[in-house]
Amino acid sequence: MDFKGRSLLTLKDYTPDEIAYLLDLSAKLKDMKKKGVATDWYHGKNIALIFEKTSTRTRCAFEVAAHDLGLGSTYLDPSGSQIGKKESIADTAKVLGRMYEGIEYRGFGQEIVEELARHAGVPVWNGLTNEYHPTQVLADLLTVRENFGDLRGIKLVYLGDARFNMGNSLMVGCTKMGMHFVACAPKKYFPDAGLVSLCGEYAKASGGSASFTESLDEALVGADVVYTDVWVSMGEPDHVWEERIKELTPYKVTGAAMAKAKPGAIFLHCLPSFHDLDTKIGAEMGQRFGVKDMEVTDEVFLSPASKVFDEAENRMHTIKAVIAATLGDMKI
Repeated sequence: MDFKGRSLLTLKDYTPDEIAYLLDLSAKLKDMKKKGVATDWYHGKNIALIFEKTSTRTRCAFEVAAHDLGLGSTYLDPSGSQIGKKESIADTAKVLGRMYEGIEYRGFGQEIVEELARHAGVPVWNGLTNEYHPTQVLADLLTVRENFGDLRGIKLVYLGDARFNMGNSLMVGCTKMGMHFVACAPKKYFPDAGLVSLCGEYAKASGGSASFTESLDEALVGADVVYTDVWVSMGEPDHVWEERIKELTPYKVTGAAMAKAKPGAIFLHCLPSFHDLDTKIGAEMGQRFGVKDMEVTDEVFLSPASKVFDEAENRMHTIKAVIAATLGDMKI
């Protein structure tokens, strides 16, 4: 397939066959890295990494992927860019597009990464916006495929706040690929109705489904994958912690919850995770609310069912595939 020059803004823009191709390419590049086969095809070329929201996995994945591909990379942190402040998004895109072969953006509204893509003249990759996180979901799908051999028919249950980038992107990815996506939370945490309708169309075409329930018992029966994320997204105010802890604690991934899933079910989390109090925020929430964990227990997070570190590694392999596919001229 020819992806040269294309951006990755959301998986809505990619067909199931194209997503499957990116997963196949990710697996190939992962195997090549494990075997020590060089993939440094892009010497003399460079990419820009715009991070209006900080990150560990996304930054490291893009930088290592770029290095492995022979690319130089320039990291622009929240204080290192004038995007949207002294310089318009369109002007920033035009400037960077003259200097770089591709641009990654991690930040706020989806409209920002889409405007970058309209004006850059080079591929733009969404490293996370408020609405979508496509590179994470590619890593999730690769991890699921590694554990079950196929994606079709796999039931993935998302416990918690499904209104933002992870719930949205998992629902898109699952319904595109013939999987069964279930969001389980209080109704106020269900995804946007318009996106639900669109994913219903994807599901009709693929044989998958998207469903929503407040019942943990109903959601988890027959689940192959149990997925969760932190309850407060980046950029949200601190005062929402109390509300989320109160309303979402019944949807915490515990050993008892995993026992309701199918034997052999796996646990995934896009990270970072509050599975203990060994973080500044975790310790603060522990003191304020008397909790020792939040969205997942230590028991589950550290269990054999947990594939979160395989999933984190796969960020790098799938991002490398996206970069290589959209830059083109791979020598495989």
